Amino acid sequence: MPARPLDDLGDPGVVILGAPFDWGASYRPGARFGPKAIRDAGYLGFDGYRPHLPTGIDALGVLGVVDAGDLNLPVGYIEQSLDHIADAVEGVCRHGSIPIVLGGDHAITFPNARAVAAVHGDIALVHFDAHADTGDQSASGMPLSHGTPMRRLIESGAVAGHRFVQIGLRGYWPGPETVTWMQEQGMRSYLMRDIGERGLRAVVDEAVDYATDGADAVFLSVDIDVVDPSMAPGTGTPEPGGLTSRELLDTLRRLARELNIVGADVVEVAPAYDGPGETTALLANRVVLDILNGMAERRLGVAGDNLP
Repeated sequence: MPARPLDDLGDPGVVILGAPFDWGASYRPGARFGPKAIRDAGYLGFDGYRPHLPTGIDALGVLGVVDAGDLNLPVGYIEQSLDHIADAVEGVCRHGSIPIVLGGDHAITFPNARAVAAVHGDIALVHFDAHADTGDQSASGMPLSHGTPMRRLIESGAVAGHRFVQIGLRGYWPGPETVTWMQEQGMRSYLMRDIGERGLRAVVDEAVDYATDGADAVFLSVDIDVVDPSMAPGTGTPEPGGLTSRELLDTLRRLARELNIVGADVVEVAPAYDGPGETTALLANRVVLDILNGMAERRLGVAGDNLP
């Protein structure tokens, strides 16, 4: 359960939850400490007055954002932990609020998006990541891991394959068999090569148009390793050749302004590898704030910045 029960939160528009979970990681552990690092990187926290310089909007106030704290998850118990996350996220949705979950490794997107879909029905999932996370099992043979959540969502029926788009993929995984499965499900995956050749805006626009055709609710899932490790070193599976921090922040804010976001998560921040500057945690903190600012712009009917 959340550190603060929903009954004690009042009537928030957005509820931030921490999911300190990394027993789905296959390479470098440590993402369980991500939620604390993301919060600590923000010198004003996720409450109080925090206006966005380009727009002048205090998204925390406009949206009524409440940080409910971290979920109490049983260390090492994968299925039980994911069930706890799903119950909490579904409770937030049924409360009439929008959940934003701080991870934690990417396994948490399975319960997050499943719970949101249980309330909102047919949702599209826009996924920023270096990796597809569509494996059938982990390297150790586990069906629930940070490499399998998108397959589990499709197989469970929570999110249809043609509602998935993935942006920023690169590197050396998955293999041809998994890629074929993804194509058979109707998933659309956009590589960093595509972004380099066509431009980020064109790729994102095409991806979103495909996933949201006929769906009016969107879940955003942001794996921080979509950003190049020179700008986001504190993650469990770094992959060179990614987006810049600026590209990610601008894109997420625009999508949150243009789309009906009903849930989001930010995952794979592993502060032990971040170095003294807390670069990755700070970026993840701003990812949350820029998503919130885009959502606030949408609510206020604002288009564009107020700076000359």
